[in-house]
Amino acid sequence: MRPIWKGAVSFGLVYVPVKMYAATEKKDVKFNYLHQKCKNPIQYRRYCPYCNEEVPLEELVRGYEYEKGRYVILRDEDFDALPGGDGHNIEIMDFVELGEIDPIYYDKAYYLAPAGGGEKVYELLKRAMEESGRVAVARVTIRSKVSLAVLRVARGVLSMSTMFYPDEVRDAGAIEEMHYRVEVPEKELQMAVNLVNSLTASFDPEKYTDEYRHALMELIQARVAGRQVAEPTRAEAGRVVDLMEALKASIEKAKRERGRQAAGEALGEGEMEPQKSRRRGRKKAAGEG
Repeated sequence: MRPIWKGAVSFGLVYVPVKMYAATEKKDVKFNYLHQKCKNPIQYRRYCPYCNEEVPLEELVRGYEYEKGRYVILRDEDFDALPGGDGHNIEIMDFVELGEIDPIYYDKAYYLAPAGGGEKVYELLKRAMEESGRVAVARVTIRSKVSLAVLRVARGVLSMSTMFYPDEVRDAGAIEEMHYRVEVPEKELQMAVNLVNSLTASFDPEKYTDEYRHALMELIQARVAGRQVAEPTRAEAGRVVDLMEALKASIEKAKRERGRQAAGEALGEGEMEPQKSRRRGRKKAAGEG
């Protein structure tokens, strides 16, 4: 992992020198667009239709369209003069409870590691946040963009998630379909709660996999090897006629699946015990010999 940013976390008059690393990575399968006729990659050009020529990077400027077809030009020095914090400083503004932050505000995640001999003050901030149970709301500038962020202790390190500003989060009340009025019978509500309880489990991220990506890569590898991939049979979803019956059937299905899962785990543990016993037996025999 390589740092993508270097700076310092500031809270009060204390500065914590840090390096920033990307905490996540996209694992999407990427494709190139090819010309179907010759199978060569398509080129994307910076082309000016007015001058009828390609434009090099050094001749590009940033323009804001304030009216249709009319632009105001901003240059690098214009951005440098704007307020917005130090480009190498993560400024902590408040410490808050993590549960107070709606996850809808989260954008991208990063890890922060100590830099330049700042291990002690880094550990001090980390321990203080752990002891207080608080997270930090901060302001950071990354690639000329000033973002809101939240710092917390996760996986043994300081992590930072950039956030959307409140005016960047759309108002759900603007969704026309949400202006409905319905009556929910108490029996149906209780059955739905029972279904939720039947499907409740501890969060284990390792059990969730991107089945689509795995199947796509299997298809690609099969095509490379000149093989065909058998299509899995898809269960057709039946139309729900009686909501209560659908809820009951869902609860029964959840119980059966949980039962099979518990039996599988018990079987796995049972298979491990004989192996351990055999290993102990072999060690004992070796000792007697």
